[in-house]
This record gives sequence, structure tokens and C-alpha cells, in this order.
Amino acid sequence: MRIGFLGPAGTFSHAAVHASPRTPADAELVPAGTVHATVLAVQSGTVERALVPIENALEGAVNATLDALAFDAPDVRMVGEEVLAVRHCLVAAQDVPLAAIRTVLSHPQANGQCQDFLRRELPSAAVLPAASTAEAIRLVAAGEAPDPPAAAIGTALAAELYGAVVLREGVEDDASNVTRFVWLARDGAVDDAADAPGGRWKTSVVFSGDGDGRPGWLVRCLSEFAFRGVNLTKIESRPARHRLGHYLFHLDMDGSIADPRVAEAVAALEIHGASTRVLGSYLAA
Repeated sequence: MRIGFLGPAGTFSHAAVHASPRTPADAELVPAGTVHATVLAVQSGTVERALVPIENALEGAVNATLDALAFDAPDVRMVGEEVLAVRHCLVAAQDVPLAAIRTVLSHPQANGQCQDFLRRELPSAAVLPAASTAEAIRLVAAGEAPDPPAAAIGTALAAELYGAVVLREGVEDDASNVTRFVWLARDGAVDDAADAPGGRWKTSVVFSGDGDGRPGWLVRCLSEFAFRGVNLTKIESRPARHRLGHYLFHLDMDGSIADPRVAEAVAALEIHGASTRVLGSYLAA
């Protein structure tokens, strides 16, 4: 099996794939340059599975994943999820005092998860984005980061892989920081752990409608779940990309789409003029 992940080697996505019991021992791991490219690799059939970040405890939703699923990957479904503890390190090409660092490079999510540390310990450093935490460390280790001396935020694994030095461990703003990842596959695939006993199921959907400009439209849509006793665990809005002020709504809920209450609530969205797509039903991590 070919499994896609946000590369290069040493990212948290890479670590999550290795830590997952769903990853076959003989799997071929295929890195992609962006989250969007990782999702599209499943859509195109380049890989059979992919593991992508979708939500962080400190920074919230990973919009690149939500948008890729909603707009660019109509045949891709969520078939599982993982939760990974996230521990960030400040890394440089060589041992250097923090006061000398002029630039800090990392993925925007990682920069956001460490903003208190950056404001407190590196107030004068420019904080710049990179395609991934591992790519940031690779650039710093290779002396390719702008305006040196530079540092990067990422994993201790990436520091080891690229020959860099860990200056400080645990620079995330909260020690309980975790990221939720979702397994993706082409439509028709099922959760590899679907037969596990006693598991808790979740369903993810995305919906939108021209009625979102009418008072109470969203409340009426969401009430379909409340009336049937379906617990919504997450609600996220994203721009609908056709007119300012219109949105897509991503919902996570307890229960499988095979549960009549869940299926009826999702179907009832059409009563309110909503266009709905089930992104997947899967076992919760």
C-alpha cells in the first residue's frame, strides 16, 4: 500500500503515520510538498491512503485540509483518525545563543502553536512560513534559510535526520498540545479498524446553501441534529468561494451515517435548501 503524508521525512505527519496501528508494516510512504498535494494524491489514485492533519488543540482547524476536501477532492473520504501529541523543538544548524537568532522558520500552524515562546524568548526575530516543519529544519540545517543566524521549529526527529542541533525542547505554548489527523481514501473504502469492538463512530459532513443569508437559516439546519439527539462535536465555517459573505459549514458528529438518526438529520438539511456531502464515517481515535 502507498501512503501519502506531508513531507519531507521528519514532519509530524510522518511521525503520525509511523505511530498509527493502521499503517501496514510493508507500506510505501510517499511524501508530498503540501497538505493540498497530499489530499490530491488520493484523489488522483497516486496513493491508496493518506494521513493529513485536520485540527490542532491550540491553533484549531487546518484550513488547507478542509478546503481541499470540500473543493478539490470529490472522490476522497475520511476513513479513520489519529491523535498525536505534539512536542516542538527550536532547532538550528549549530549551537547559537537565542539572542543571536534573526529568523525563525516553520509551518504556520507550528509558528502559531509556539507564539508565546516566540514573543517571550525571540521578540526581535522575524517569524517566517515554510511548507512543513521538516522542510524548515532542512533549510536551516543546509544554511538556506533567509537572514541567518536562523532557527526552525519542528521535531527532534527532523533535527536528527538533517544534522541540526536542538536548542530548546518543548517550546509549544501548552504541554497538552495535540493534533488530530484523518486517514483518507477513495470513495468506497472503509475504515481499516471498522471491526474493532466497542468503538465510537464519528461522521463528518460539509454543507452550504443560498439560504445562509436568511435569519435563522443556520439554526434551523443545526436543529435537525438536536431534534434527533445527534451530538455535534465540531462546527467550522469556510468561505464558499463564490460570493463574499457565503460559507461552507463543516460538521463533525457522534455516530455513523448508518445510524438512522444521523442519516435522517443529514438528509433533512436538504429541506432547508442545503447542498450536503458526507465526507466520511469512521472510528474515533
